[in-house]
Amino acid sequence: MSVQSFHHDTIFALSSGRLPSGVAIIRLSGPQSRFITETIVGKLPEARKAHFSLLKNKTGDVLDSGLTLFFEGPKSFTGEDCVEFHIHGGIAVVEKFLESLSEFEKCRLAEAGEFTRRAFANGKMDLTMAEGLADLISAETETQRRLAQQVASGAQRNLYMDWRQKLIQARAFIEAELDFADEGDVPGSVSDRVWNEMQYLSAKIEKHIEDGKRGSMLRDGFHVVIIGAPNAGKSSLMNLLAARDVAIISDEAGTTRDLLEIKLNLNGVATYVTDTAGIRETTGKVEQIGIQRAMDKAAEADLILYIEDISNPIAVDTSEFQTDIWTIGNKADLKATTKPNYNYLISTKNNDGISTLLDNLSTYISEKTKLQNDVVPTRRRHIDLLNLCKLEIQKAYKSTQLPLELRAENLRIASQHLGKITGDVDIEDILDLVFSQFCIGK
Repeated sequence: MSVQSFHHDTIFALSSGRLPSGVAIIRLSGPQSRFITETIVGKLPEARKAHFSLLKNKTGDVLDSGLTLFFEGPKSFTGEDCVEFHIHGGIAVVEKFLESLSEFEKCRLAEAGEFTRRAFANGKMDLTMAEGLADLISAETETQRRLAQQVASGAQRNLYMDWRQKLIQARAFIEAELDFADEGDVPGSVSDRVWNEMQYLSAKIEKHIEDGKRGSMLRDGFHVVIIGAPNAGKSSLMNLLAARDVAIISDEAGTTRDLLEIKLNLNGVATYVTDTAGIRETTGKVEQIGIQRAMDKAAEADLILYIEDISNPIAVDTSEFQTDIWTIGNKADLKATTKPNYNYLISTKNNDGISTLLDNLSTYISEKTKLQNDVVPTRRRHIDLLNLCKLEIQKAYKSTQLPLELRAENLRIASQHLGKITGDVDIEDILDLVFSQFCIGK
């Protein structure tokens, strides 16, 4: 997207979702909004008041009848003159209306996220609020909605701006000591107090990052992976958790060759459960690929359910995994001679122990995703920049052997990392990535 087209084109898009529908909302924003609205409606409606009329194209042909809402810039979502046309949601009606808009000079279909990007460019929101808005649109559970709402409200921006201000103030004290140490109104060794404050700020950021890991689980979902030897009951357990047949069950080893995933809503947390290929030594190339995918997926999991057939337990090496592992003994209905010390005993044949397993899984996930604070980083980008910020602060207060000028530079770099999160500093390289995640019309 060129800078010139971004600033001078008028953009439009269907903003109300899939057709057909009872009502369709077409959004328009940009310098030509007033002229286009006057042409279609016959006049410019009073700002922020719904106006009902016939809606006509450039040649005077009636397109539809409906409501028009005009929002005068900068008091609009994008900060520009913005218009919404509420028309009937028929496919042909909407297509003809969009076609008629494209006939106006320098008026084009909006790209993904372009309305929100204009709002960002015009100072209506910062980058975290824009990302929160994207998450709010895509939220599927109550916890995802609450988390996204908190970010979209600006609470995250306010926190980072406060931290950034503390860093700027700390630099100012240090530079004052360097430049005006002989002045009476500049206290001596003021930097000693600054380093104590920076150590405290570093600890707060570290705690914030830890909460961010929980926030990421809420936003992106909690991932559970089922592993075990062939015929241990992995696919049967998957079907019981899903409450439907999603995996093929067979006594033949190697039936499951690829990853199979279901999505559950456990206590408001989006939970993804993945069934994997049975892990064993094999010469089959296709099965080997499936086993490697199983191992790779388990390595990324938030929790592993390792299942064994207690009547014929075949051990699988789980030593390489760094996450929590629950051991589950299946076929508890059989008269096994020994029953090793499993975390859970179940029977996928008659459902024994399944409800207890699911209840405990729900409780475990709730605890793992429980937020200690209302404001948490929700994206990998945030956490990476916060880690960089924390490291620069730590360099500053730990490097006591270095000159104050260099330690002050560490604080400057730390404040820049915070500025990149909110979009106040040098973020042109990530704007396209952020806003491409939006739907058309937002």
